[in-house]
Amino acid sequence: MDRLGSGDSFDRLGRPAAYGAAAVMTPYTLIKVSWVVGAIAGVLPIGDGFGLAGWVALNTATVGMAGLGIAVALALVRPWGLRLPVRLVAGVAWVGTGFLVPLLPYAVLDSLLGLPDGAPRHRHDGGPAMPGWEAVLIQTSFTGMGLGLAIALPAHLRRRRPEVFAGRVGDAGHGLARPVWWAAGAGAVIGAVWVYWALGGTAGVAHPAQRGTDERLLTGLWGLWALTAAAATWTIGRGRPARLPRWIPLTLGWLGTGSLCAWSGWRLPFVLYVALAHPTGTALPENLTVATVLHVVAVAAGAVMLPALVRTRGSVAAPEAVDDTGSRLS
Repeated sequence: MDRLGSGDSFDRLGRPAAYGAAAVMTPYTLIKVSWVVGAIAGVLPIGDGFGLAGWVALNTATVGMAGLGIAVALALVRPWGLRLPVRLVAGVAWVGTGFLVPLLPYAVLDSLLGLPDGAPRHRHDGGPAMPGWEAVLIQTSFTGMGLGLAIALPAHLRRRRPEVFAGRVGDAGHGLARPVWWAAGAGAVIGAVWVYWALGGTAGVAHPAQRGTDERLLTGLWGLWALTAAAATWTIGRGRPARLPRWIPLTLGWLGTGSLCAWSGWRLPFVLYVALAHPTGTALPENLTVATVLHVVAVAAGAVMLPALVRTRGSVAAPEAVDDTGSRLS
């Protein structure tokens, strides 16, 4: 075993997962490029509700996001990735896993609920619709990237910060700063509200009829991951159950806080746009004030809980203990 721990079985599993994540996202990227080029050339349809400029801008942005995802996946396994600052790699990957991993259950059911966002929908007037094979490739890309990052990212971080994952929950010093406890409590409340809405609750919902099955399922998943983030933070902060391996709540907390920040950070601009611009024919199910408060607090809570998960007192060595190449310093 070399000093980077490449002989570790978990690390050996992470390497093919990283390459697989990069490979499986490639078809999605090529499909999106073809949509942009085809729309500009006038040979492929534009999605319902979009003009040419909006359609090209949306899909160009998703091409960039897919390219960034591929780069992050490769950074988790290639030597040049170890030369990047660990906070940069971890931060980008945290957002990526926050977007993708929590929605893997939704991806399984998505074929029953509709096509991926941004795709041309089936039209009742006989117009064009996205071929089924494209839908399958897109779903495979998202699912594969999420699964790949879920395995490759912890393996990469264990190589560079093994002390964060080592030991059991009870080994670390107990206690969290008061803002972290407040953040965990806020995450629990937000999660409870979202689960309540997913189960059909109408308090705080301005247009209940607009909440379809897919919307309720997504809201329920976000709620469960918010509750998971809060529970993981409380577990590590209290040091109980003491014999629980530390990597379990750390991994769950990582995904839960990432979901809070990524999805609320993504949805907040849309909520604010609808609240301020009042676009004709556009309305969101939730009360806009309530939704704005929930998303703002969700982003803040996730951002506060994450450092507490990875830097609980007595569990993490000083940053100088590992250099930016991933090698331990004597």
